[in-house]
Amino acid sequence: MGFAHNNVLHANHFRKDWQRRVRTWFDQPGRKLRRRNARKAKAATLGVRPQSLLRPAVRAQTVRYNRKVREGRGFTFAELKEAGIGRKEARGVGIVVDHRRRNLSEEGKKVNVERLKAYKARLIVFPRKAGKPKKGDSSADDLKAETTRAAIPLPAAAVVEAPRKITAEEREFQAYRTLRVARSNARHEGARKLRAQKKEEEEAAKKK
Repeated sequence: MGFAHNNVLHANHFRKDWQRRVRTWFDQPGRKLRRRNARKAKAATLGVRPQSLLRPAVRAQTVRYNRKVREGRGFTFAELKEAGIGRKEARGVGIVVDHRRRNLSEEGKKVNVERLKAYKARLIVFPRKAGKPKKGDSSADDLKAETTRAAIPLPAAAVVEAPRKITAEEREFQAYRTLRVARSNARHEGARKLRAQKKEEEEAAKKK
């Protein structure tokens, strides 16, 4: 490597003890054992409770990943209401609630409502005091039933529909026009109500 013109001389450091700084992975078996023991300790502490909280099934973001189904942050108020579970009650029985999430489709809402109902059917709430059960606690027969910690699985990512012919009604349906009309109606709803109310008041004044 030559040097030319009035440039700074290279100061390459080739004598560093790089082998002392290499990251090794010799503690992998030990870490595996520690994780296993930690899981056992957590299971013993939780007793009969599920090891993880119940979360909704949502689609991943963007067109690239939205074919995948994953666990979301929490259930919406609408999903809880349809499943017959209160907001405060949900937090007490291991259901995560997200007040910011909104339901954008009936299909997604239905999936999560069924998920909540399946969880509620399996749920056994033990009373704090065996002799004094409170409202919402499971009955004596339910307490004797077998418990499971198995998580409720996520639904299939894609529902494959069998091929069929397009009907005449579907062919004639104008999706874009329908959406634009619905958007326009929602936009002008308030002004139209005011106009109709004003017209009624004028007609009532004329009759008097």
